[in-house]
Amino acid sequence: MKFTNSTTMRAFSLLTFFLFYSLGISSYAQENMSIDKVIAVVGNERILLSDIEQELLRIKMQGSANTNINRCELLEQFLIQKLLITQAKIDSIEVNEGSIEAEVDRRLKYFINQIGSEKALENYFNKPIFEIKDDLREIIREQQLTQQMQRNIIDKVNITPSDVKAFYKKIPTDSLPELPMQYELQQIVIYPPDTEKAKLEAKEKLLEIRNRVLNGERFATLAALYSEDRASAIKGGELGFRSREELVKAFADAAFNLKEGQISQVVETEYGLHIIQLIEKRNDQVNVRHILLKPQFTSDLLSKAVQKLDSIANLIRTDSISFDNAVLRFSEDKKSNLNKGLMLNPFTNTSLFEKEQLQPSDFYAIKDLKEGEFSSPFESRDEHANVVFKIIRVKRIIPAHKANLKDDYDIIQQLAKSNKENEILGDWVSKKIKSFYIRIDEEFHSCNFHSQGWIK
Repeated sequence: MKFTNSTTMRAFSLLTFFLFYSLGISSYAQENMSIDKVIAVVGNERILLSDIEQELLRIKMQGSANTNINRCELLEQFLIQKLLITQAKIDSIEVNEGSIEAEVDRRLKYFINQIGSEKALENYFNKPIFEIKDDLREIIREQQLTQQMQRNIIDKVNITPSDVKAFYKKIPTDSLPELPMQYELQQIVIYPPDTEKAKLEAKEKLLEIRNRVLNGERFATLAALYSEDRASAIKGGELGFRSREELVKAFADAAFNLKEGQISQVVETEYGLHIIQLIEKRNDQVNVRHILLKPQFTSDLLSKAVQKLDSIANLIRTDSISFDNAVLRFSEDKKSNLNKGLMLNPFTNTSLFEKEQLQPSDFYAIKDLKEGEFSSPFESRDEHANVVFKIIRVKRIIPAHKANLKDDYDIIQQLAKSNKENEILGDWVSKKIKSFYIRIDEEFHSCNFHSQGWIK
């Protein structure tokens, strides 16, 4: 099976859980008034029977691997969540309202895409979209409180090499994750020539669009037509409330200096060129619209980039220069050119890539190569979706195998860390069970909970 870290798995599960939990319960409860009731209380937080039943429905609907989970196990998950929320409120933990709004928009977009349209989503829940958003907003706020409280509990967990070795020795062989084939890769990257000329053309186009707004056209309409940030373009370029820390520096500096309705001059970031309109400023957050344009390159310019890489490749093939030295001399990627071109996996922060973690263009270029071989020049994208050209060398291929301490230390280390975090969280739960008011309905008194003391 493909190994995925537990945090990512939990995050994906919670994404669907909280939409259906927040929206589905109300319709479920209305249709089943005779069976719905409060089955547990933690502090001032309540858990309804419909909470449990709705989550069971969601698991079956998704065809989740964990279909054998029962009502008692689900109730304990809810009880732990309510413990965390209660403690977070006691500790006056605050969450970022901008990130809540961004998450509301992201989840709604995901489910609208899944169900087909905004109208279909409204019909499914028998609610207008603004009520769906209101319901979801509070649930996401609680989820983020839960996550922040959990981070506070496990924040200082440290794992030593001896901890990792001891953990590895305790893992049964059949419990070790099966890892797919992985690649370790080096790259030589160049950007298209005459980039400044292409930037100037994009800037001139943005200034024309800016003048059209100043002359009365709607910014949102032009964003939908022209912006290359398609995620925000469908919303008229609107990003939702964001703090300064959530925006790249140049963009944030421009956005926070605008007055409501005002439009910025052209702003350059690593993502491209922008014009920004301030919608509203609220404390330390801004809600803005923007239009993003990226430099465009002619086929002649792109051909020049390929020819340059071809020349570099020929130097390597004829042993006029080593690949490592060619990286140092020619590669324009600042993140890898001082590290012999070693590519870093943004998902794992290691140098190893699974097939699915590579850009399609990158994988297609190296899929038939052996260790030590390098690709022909090809067009790709950097982490900001800008056009680049690459040669990739396969430094190492690791066949599919069970995780082991020698080859997969980082993975075993993460498993050991997660295990220790779970132990600390379990100890915290056991302690709080004794000090918080908890009441559980008699219907669930026969449950064999993992933590002791839920039933007073």
